[in-house]
Amino acid sequence: MHTIKYIILFFSISLSAQAPITSVLLSKTKLNIDALVHIDNFESQYSIKNNALVVKKKSKTLNYSNLQLGNITSVNAFNPLKLNIFYKEFSTVVILDNRLAEITKINFNTLQPSRDVTHISTGNDNSIWVFNQNTQQLELFDYKTNKTRATSSPITGDVISLYSDYNYCWLMTNSFIYRYNYFGSLVSKFPNNGFTAIKEYNGTLYLLKQNRLYFKEKSSDITEAIKLPELLIKQFLVTNETVYIYDNQFLYHYQLITN
Repeated sequence: MHTIKYIILFFSISLSAQAPITSVLLSKTKLNIDALVHIDNFESQYSIKNNALVVKKKSKTLNYSNLQLGNITSVNAFNPLKLNIFYKEFSTVVILDNRLAEITKINFNTLQPSRDVTHISTGNDNSIWVFNQNTQQLELFDYKTNKTRATSSPITGDVISLYSDYNYCWLMTNSFIYRYNYFGSLVSKFPNNGFTAIKEYNGTLYLLKQNRLYFKEKSSDITEAIKLPELLIKQFLVTNETVYIYDNQFLYHYQLITN
């Protein structure tokens, strides 16, 4: 009987275990920006500099600024055809096309019901995810119809970060990390043990805690550290099995290797 228990325990551990991830430095580049936003598959670089969105492509550089709306709070470039810029001070989101021309502008101060929006992220179609602090709820907002497509149940705790792709939205609070589908239904939830930033690529979550990067596979309940040199991690991005790390002076590009 004890042998059977040990066998079951062994297989349970094996199923939940993750292959460790190491890294190899591909490049290190001097970078003078205020914030790193996105790097796409063509190595186009999206950043914030002097309160403007700057997109550096191989052939040209594009800029967008709107000083009337105050300081940029966040930029989401997951869909480069529908970039969104959030100006929290004026509760406004600007949607841009890939030439940085304005598609539309959403001023939540003029919409009913009243919303105190603190975080936004890209949704599918003509939608954005917004966290409404008035109701403590996550909403999938359609900016074409000015209507809410989906709403989560009220969320407790302080919201730290919001990240999304076309199918899911991850909301990080100081207590938990939630994953919602595009119907606004809670798919999964696990404790936040001190993580402060989150990214996702190909089903794997990448998380930042105390200057170290961790990963969590969809099928696993555990988070493990990625083997990286000691770096100041101001921001990080994950794409195509690589990670970009910005330390406020240099941009490091590492290949991620699963052992």
